[in-house]
Amino acid sequence: MSKLVTIFGGSGFVGRYIARRMAKEGWRVRVACRRPNEALFVKPYGVPGQVEPLACNIRDDDSVRAMIHGADAVVNCVGVLNGIGANTFDAVQAEGAGRIARLAAAAGVETLVHVSAIGADAGSDSDYARSKGEGEAAVLTAFPTAVILRPSVIFGTEDRFFNRFAAMSRMGPILPVVGAGTRFQPVYVDDVAQAAVKAVLGQAAPGIYELGGPEVDNFRGLMGRMLHVVQRRRAVVNIPFFLARIMGFGFDMVQAVTLGLIENRMLSRDQVKNLRRDNVVAPGARGFSDLGITPTAMEAVLPEYLWCYRPSGQYAAIKDSAKNLRKA
Repeated sequence: MSKLVTIFGGSGFVGRYIARRMAKEGWRVRVACRRPNEALFVKPYGVPGQVEPLACNIRDDDSVRAMIHGADAVVNCVGVLNGIGANTFDAVQAEGAGRIARLAAAAGVETLVHVSAIGADAGSDSDYARSKGEGEAAVLTAFPTAVILRPSVIFGTEDRFFNRFAAMSRMGPILPVVGAGTRFQPVYVDDVAQAAVKAVLGQAAPGIYELGGPEVDNFRGLMGRMLHVVQRRRAVVNIPFFLARIMGFGFDMVQAVTLGLIENRMLSRDQVKNLRRDNVVAPGARGFSDLGITPTAMEAVLPEYLWCYRPSGQYAAIKDSAKNLRKA
């Protein structure tokens, strides 16, 4: 019988790519997620019955234990950008990560891969970064041979980074950003998935790997690249941090007053704290080269999914070609 991998958050942005790759490797894939009825798209990744989405609550021991039962490997991709309701940063990224590692070790799972983030730091003033750091510590305490992946900002068809700002570029002549000088090292989602699969297959030594793409640029520069792809001219305007904190407070209060019915998807105070810090691979850190992976450049991927934000959409290339004909 083929081996079984349980992927917590396997229907999410990163998890779905890992699930697809594991299915191609011939493994049975158990996708543990909150809403399996909304994750049916993972089933065609393999032959009938090979990939199955199942309901799981990582805040509950029994639920996590049931998902781990019989698994040869476990991958944890669960994370939140905005703690809301019971799914706080601590509950998901610290306690949840530790719970998965502890129960995986107790079940005798051979391999554990934990997807964290660059900037994870248990001493950070950001709840996101702190909980990520505490989660890593909990994972290594319970499962010392775990492989921890720390990607920079991740891009790909379903991302919430370039897609979000490309959509904003359609709304007016100004594109506001917070932390225009903050540096990032964007990494392609399928490269992160490839790293996770190598770890599951035993092709990566235990420990922490920081994953960044081949290019480092600041926020303003990344927006310039995106605007070039979507063929729009916009003024990238930096919002000062003091003003961003006020805006974040307002959006957070709306979420709190409505008890989460109106989720803050704009800007939180915690995100402002993170935007003060560069998000790049640390000097000397293990990364893609240690895994034998050549990271993908942004220019090779962004046009494949950002074309829909161009003024002419899918007809942009045809119109450009027609202009050349008229000149000839």
